[in-house]
Amino acid sequence: MGITRKNFLAGLLASATIVAGPAFAEVKLADPAEVGLSKDGLAALDKTFHSLVDEGRLAGVTTLVARHGKVAHFDAYGVQDVVAQTPMRRDTVFRIASMTKPVTGVAMMILYEEGKWKLDDPVAKHIPEFADLKVKGADGTLVAQSHPMTMRELMSHTAGFDVSAGYAPDIADRNQPLQAMIDKLAKLPLAVQPGTDWRYGPSVNIQGYIVEKLSGQPLDVFFQERIFGPLKMTDTGFSVPAASVPRVASIHTYDAAKKLIVPPNPVDPSVKPALLSGSGGLLSTTEDYWRFSQMLLNEGELDGARILKPETVKLMRQNVLKDGVLVDLYGPSMQGVGFGMDFAVILDPAKAETPQGKDSYYWGGAFGTWFWIDPTNDLVFVGMIQNLNGSIPGRDTPEVRAISYPLVYGALNEAGNQNAQ
Repeated sequence: MGITRKNFLAGLLASATIVAGPAFAEVKLADPAEVGLSKDGLAALDKTFHSLVDEGRLAGVTTLVARHGKVAHFDAYGVQDVVAQTPMRRDTVFRIASMTKPVTGVAMMILYEEGKWKLDDPVAKHIPEFADLKVKGADGTLVAQSHPMTMRELMSHTAGFDVSAGYAPDIADRNQPLQAMIDKLAKLPLAVQPGTDWRYGPSVNIQGYIVEKLSGQPLDVFFQERIFGPLKMTDTGFSVPAASVPRVASIHTYDAAKKLIVPPNPVDPSVKPALLSGSGGLLSTTEDYWRFSQMLLNEGELDGARILKPETVKLMRQNVLKDGVLVDLYGPSMQGVGFGMDFAVILDPAKAETPQGKDSYYWGGAFGTWFWIDPTNDLVFVGMIQNLNGSIPGRDTPEVRAISYPLVYGALNEAGNQNAQ
């Protein structure tokens, strides 16, 4: 869900090749009433987020709500850049940072369906460099792994690797390929025994490396051929063509007076990095990411393109953490939330203190992008902003995720809200 409490910015700035596609076509909007949503409730969603822009707390924002497979709300408000004052658009391109992780997870599960790996495989079966990794004990001594880390653990941030800030800043250097990252990790001990702790670190970049190795293709080519092309995600990739650069939103921060500014020296989004980061390297649009999410809500298929089998999607959103292992993104540990294959999962909405339906699965990005998929209520939400530290609670960025939940579920007609507690 973006930057950890120990800062993941450097790796996530390995920005995202978008395939030059046709001119942007506005997605057709359904009447909210047709899908059990309230027009007044959606207007309240707009009013709240527009106010955050009008008050100078956000430069711009997009929000999309779909239900029963139909987009009933799609709003873009504010600007892409507070200096240039370029209007925010529905086809604005965002650095989605850790919202790349579910895409890598889907890529992994495509290969899982092909029999290329199994959940209980030792990771070292696919990355021999990791065969003899030791674990750093509490007293600093190195001990053997209690059991070989498994692919199931790698897919759920419990393989024993540390949080990103536990490594040198260049562990995932955008100017070096994924193999260089593997070589560095192979020389370092694990932070904890496999399966015993949830730590948000290099696991999904490692998955990206495995995708490349098992498929024999660069990660961007696999993504394009197996996911983006079939789903008609024409604006998603590890870089953008020159013609699309004007549509890329700037990343904002705040000055001492809490005024929005654009930091100097941004990463050029038209240059594909050497490191194709499965953890955080993609750029995308709100509509493209909805298409990806809707495919998952449809149990692996969209508009005739089948990406995964229904049983595989269900597997992805099942909690695989051992008893007592809790998701801990910002601290304290998150109650009522589990973790599947590159998604967090709402196991108990009451304990999680959320109106989202049971079994909703989600993640987000360091610059404030966020989404969730709610199979209980047959609903998808995608929201996009671009702020440094945009996903960390308690910073200057409004907590857009927490703000959005009651507004979206408030728009559900009473008969349509089936939140299973």
